[in-house]
Amino acid sequence: MKNLISTYSAKKKSLLASGSTLALAALVSLASCTKDHGNINPGNDIQPTGPKPAWGPNIKPQMQAIIEEMARLDSTPLYTLTPQQARTKPTVKDAVNSLLSRNNISAPNLGVEVTQRNIPGANGASIRAVMYKPQNTSGNLPVIVYYHGGGWVIANPEVYEASAMALAHNVGAIVVSIEYRKAPENKFPTAHMDTYAAYKWVRQNATSFSGDTSKVAVAGESAGGNMAINVSMMARDEKFPMPIHQLVVYPVANNDLTTASYQQYANAKPLSKPLVEWFVDKYFNTMADGDSKYISLVDVADLKSLPPVTIIAAQIDPLLTEGEQLSAKLKQAGVSTEYRMYEGVTHEFFGTYAIESSAKDAQDYAASRLKSAFGK
Repeated sequence: MKNLISTYSAKKKSLLASGSTLALAALVSLASCTKDHGNINPGNDIQPTGPKPAWGPNIKPQMQAIIEEMARLDSTPLYTLTPQQARTKPTVKDAVNSLLSRNNISAPNLGVEVTQRNIPGANGASIRAVMYKPQNTSGNLPVIVYYHGGGWVIANPEVYEASAMALAHNVGAIVVSIEYRKAPENKFPTAHMDTYAAYKWVRQNATSFSGDTSKVAVAGESAGGNMAINVSMMARDEKFPMPIHQLVVYPVANNDLTTASYQQYANAKPLSKPLVEWFVDKYFNTMADGDSKYISLVDVADLKSLPPVTIIAAQIDPLLTEGEQLSAKLKQAGVSTEYRMYEGVTHEFFGTYAIESSAKDAQDYAASRLKSAFGK
């Protein structure tokens, strides 16, 4: 192996604390919007303004427009900043909301209510859980424990809110998005331990927020996808009830930055090889951490006897190859696995469905897999 170099006021308070003024402005704009277009993909006619980038010659127009808008908002490479600075920079969510606003398009209203509470993480540390629940529902609903991306260093539930809201709306489930502790303030494996502690808390306390304890799945994007798989492995090894299903979107799954996709998409956006190296430098204690079973899922971890898995991949993504490898390894281990790759889109596309139609398709596919797992 090669060493890896890889309810409104509550949200407002969190965003103010993180210094994300762009995200806060977008939140205020969305909160004031009362018109429901009944369309999850209202910005699908938005077009880019420049030529296709060299790293993405077949990038879809709407995906390119989002990447362009991120650069327009702030083109500073995150890997040149401190983690504290990087956490305040524009995100894919900011770019989507900015494009919608500049084109006088209202964001989709998915009818999801948002609350939050503090729950115990690893060793009893207090961490935040943001809960997304479909409105006008009754009885106990299935639960999806969701882990956001950000390389274990940046982002929070609000940055990945579009994904959580779509899953809640499309599946008819309560999505519990976990704000695990980040690096470099909290090094490996703190985030992994927090996510498992949060999963256990949800399983043991779901009825307190109208969740069905017998129908709990895990989901995650990027670093969060890695941790969703880890949660299932930890539950299996501890003989704790495992999730009913695992939805992993462009997951971190290996400890090798020389794969075909790392070479082909080294300079892609929003995720590049230099940015992965920066994430790893902040989260790992030493490069040896990358050789642990928590990171090297495809060549160190025991993947046997895990729950069924759905893997969603983006073509223009340094992590493409390891997602393919993970699918093959899971099938080899006898785990029921479905893999779907979306062409012409980049890392982080999953939550861009207000503009990018591939994201809408991916959300529909993910929802169908989860609904089937929940017996809906």
